[in-house]
Amino acid sequence: MTVNIYDDANQMATHLQELPQFLGLQNAFAALKKDDIAFTMFKKFQTQQMTLQQKQMQGQELTDDEIKEIQELAQKIGDIDAIKNLMEQERQLSQTMDELNQIISKPIADIYQA
Repeated sequence: MTVNIYDDANQMATHLQELPQFLGLQNAFAALKKDDIAFTMFKKFQTQQMTLQQKQMQGQELTDDEIKEIQELAQKIGDIDAIKNLMEQERQLSQTMDELNQIISKPIADIYQA
C-alpha cells in the first residue's frame, strides 16, 4: 500500500484551520487590521525586522541606531492591546505547532535514540 504523506499534510492543514488557536489568531489579526494606527505600526515593525534579519543573514553587522530603532518600535507596539492580543494568539498557536512537530518528528528522533 502506497501512502501519500502530502494528502495527510493537506488534511492536517485543513484541520489546523478549525482549531481554536488558529481561529483566535485569525480573529486577533482581523481586529488589529481594524485599528489603522496599530496596523501601520505593526507592518512597519515587520518590515524593519525582516530587513534587519536579512542584513544579519548576509553577515552584516547591525548598527546601534538600527538596534535602538527596532527596540523602540517594539516597545511602542508592545503597549497596544490589539498587538498584545495578536502576540498571545501567536504564542498559543506556536505551542500547538511545536507539539505537532514533536509528534511528526518522533519517528526520526526514535531512530537516533535506538
